[in-house]
Amino acid sequence: MHATGVRRDNRGVELGTAVNRRELQRYLSRISDRWPITAAYLGGARVADEFGAPPQRERGPEFVIVLVSAAYEGMPWLERVYQAGSLWDALEMGAPADVHCYTPPEFERKRTTLRAVREAVDGGLDLTEVAEYRFN
Repeated sequence: MHATGVRRDNRGVELGTAVNRRELQRYLSRISDRWPITAAYLGGARVADEFGAPPQRERGPEFVIVLVSAAYEGMPWLERVYQAGSLWDALEMGAPADVHCYTPPEFERKRTTLRAVREAVDGGLDLTEVAEYRFN
């Protein structure tokens, strides 16, 4: 109750742990301006929270973003990750992201060998299916 005796309703307040979908769409737009993306996935603790994961768990990284593009062929892996990571706005999203950038063949290998990639693909958001966003 407020000091005036009137109860205030804050059900409309958005929690800071939710995924900022508007900024996520802006990020995808910035990425697709540079590389034609064939697949993109978002995983991590924040996405798991949205899907109802229990609070008492090992959280791991807040966000894991997996980007797949044939345009990464011939580009050093560290350069891809650096460029894609520099486009991520951690302040707007609420946390930094572990960024993974792969060519389609690399992605097929990494989704079976790297747990973070596998969990983003199997239990995260498939960003190519986001209705409001279309890849170029």
